[in-house]
Amino acid sequence: MKRILILGATGSLGRHVLEQAVTAGHQVSVLVRNPSKMPAETRSLVTVHQADLGQIAAGDLASIVRGHDALINCAGMVTEGQVFVDLVERIVEGVESLPAVERPVCWFLGGAAALDIGQTGRKGVALPKVRDTYWPHGKNYERICASPLDWRMLCPGPMVEQAALGLARMRLSTEQLPVRIAGFASALPAPLLLLVFASKVPEMIVPYADAATLMLAHLEPAGPLSRHRVGLALPVGMRGKKDTWAARPAAAA
Repeated sequence: MKRILILGATGSLGRHVLEQAVTAGHQVSVLVRNPSKMPAETRSLVTVHQADLGQIAAGDLASIVRGHDALINCAGMVTEGQVFVDLVERIVEGVESLPAVERPVCWFLGGAAALDIGQTGRKGVALPKVRDTYWPHGKNYERICASPLDWRMLCPGPMVEQAALGLARMRLSTEQLPVRIAGFASALPAPLLLLVFASKVPEMIVPYADAATLMLAHLEPAGPLSRHRVGLALPVGMRGKKDTWAARPAAAA
């Protein structure tokens, strides 16, 4: 059993993390702006801290974080731009202010664009069009990487509300996209590499439930995913759709 603090527990991913953590018997706390968005039966099983994560002082956040084994941040959206970057900065500052022995394992949420594209030495956030929206993932990764925290950064593609496939079936990677990238991609100019990257996104459309399971499965200090970006993809031969998602053989797409 772990003492877990979930930030953004009422969001799409946060709800799955919360449900799975409670079901697994962890001692769970949440920091939410509006506790009424949580199911009443769940509120009675967890410790609720009501605060606006975008406004809370780093010191006050540190006081809430203290005493937990793990912090899982599901709050913020990349489309919020600098607001999202500032939010992650506040979280990192708050945890950094604690003595090293009191800092929890920390999970942060990024996106597939924060991963290296195979052996090309380039990330999705460096590509035209992608960087226009997803640049905060790159900034957040730089900030987290520069910190002394025991962090992991989950970098999936789009996530969808569907039944879990199970981690045993999923493809998992560290640092690079969890899909095959041809060797010739290293020689491609950015506009063509963008097409390669975009063609791989459907393989990385994953259920929220599997993303939550992955985070909760790796809460041990200095574990195998410690200080790594982590990619998650569908089984080989399956692709997903963001709207009305359904997995199907890639050859049929």
